[in-house]
Amino acid sequence: MKSAIKGEPMSKVRRQYTKEFKQEAVRLARQEGANPAQIARDLGLHRTLLYTWMHQSSTEDRDAFRGHGNRKALEGENEALKRRIRVLEEERDILKKAATWFAKESQ
Repeated sequence: MKSAIKGEPMSKVRRQYTKEFKQEAVRLARQEGANPAQIARDLGLHRTLLYTWMHQSSTEDRDAFRGHGNRKALEGENEALKRRIRVLEEERDILKKAATWFAKESQ
């Protein structure tokens, strides 16, 4: 798709990389005597992207490079617990109202 101005593309296509590619790039960058910036250039990456992958790999370990929509196990559990809390709070509020109503009726 071309824009009306000077025939330039409207937007760049966002490149996506597989988990295996990212892991291999990180492995290469962490080798003894390796220069991560040079490895990034060799792979056609921006160096900050490779450094980001290296950081993710070191901090998230097995959860690194999960892909779109794939949350960490703890994030999924946290969301489920938040939903459960909302349901319990609604039930509590209903019971409070019912208790108030019965208290007025018994007087």
